[in-house]
Amino acid sequence: MIEPVAFGFNAETAGNNYFQQNDATAAAEIHKAAAAEFTAMRKTLEDNGVKVIVIRDTLQPHTPDSIFPNNWVSFHYDGLTILYPMFAPNRRAERRTDILKAIENQSYLLGNKVDLSAFEADGKFLEGTGSMILDRVNRKAYACLSERTDRDVLDVCCKILNFKPVTFNALQTFEGKRLPIYHTNVMMSVGDRFAVVCLQSIDDAAEREKVIAELETDGKEIIEISETQMHRFAGNMLQIENRTGEKRIVLSQTAYESLETFQIEHLKQYGKLLPVAIPVIEKYGGGSVRCMMAEVFLPPK
Repeated sequence: MIEPVAFGFNAETAGNNYFQQNDATAAAEIHKAAAAEFTAMRKTLEDNGVKVIVIRDTLQPHTPDSIFPNNWVSFHYDGLTILYPMFAPNRRAERRTDILKAIENQSYLLGNKVDLSAFEADGKFLEGTGSMILDRVNRKAYACLSERTDRDVLDVCCKILNFKPVTFNALQTFEGKRLPIYHTNVMMSVGDRFAVVCLQSIDDAAEREKVIAELETDGKEIIEISETQMHRFAGNMLQIENRTGEKRIVLSQTAYESLETFQIEHLKQYGKLLPVAIPVIEKYGGGSVRCMMAEVFLPPK
């Protein structure tokens, strides 16, 4: 997790992130509230036995979205690290070698590093586990295509990982129009034995059935959420393990309060739910708790 030092509304991402909102609130006030939310979320994770590596951001260069590290980096079981091409120029500065070194200093083995950022010169982007929902056990990458999720880069990445790409188009209603959802991880989350999916956002029936079939083939229980719930970040949750191997499902308080009782009961079968309140981060950043966590699957040294 990246501790923010200057979190705020990012105008460079707002053009295709329809979850972001802005108002006249002072930047300092926004950051102060977001920093408090970050600290509370970290405490919730640690109190539940989760190992959290926190690296503090720097004031320069200014990176208002650095609180969402899963978009620029992913770590894998064999020591592989992948760096991703980012849509917004001011987000590209989030890719920092000192952060990788800090991870390595936590006694993890960093092996091969693949840097896909050269695709930025061609206007092609793939924003990590925001763009891709990785089923690491069944070696599949679910991805809704958008300005931030390019099929060519996805194919390159899946070839590196030896994953099967499962692509589709997902849309949301914004100002009366059906527009592409910027990141797959706001409409879908895949756990070990379940998947939370906003099937309403997949307008094409054939694509919708393809996603259902892929999940059911792997024995996943599909917990469907509505588009209204998706807009409250119910798709942006993450199943994790704590230090003793117990499953936890992290989601925002906004998302939790949007869920129906039967959905909560189904989710509880797969891990203790950890709701955290991050309304300021959600409002101005247009992302939620899943975006704030970059999972470390690296082998120990």
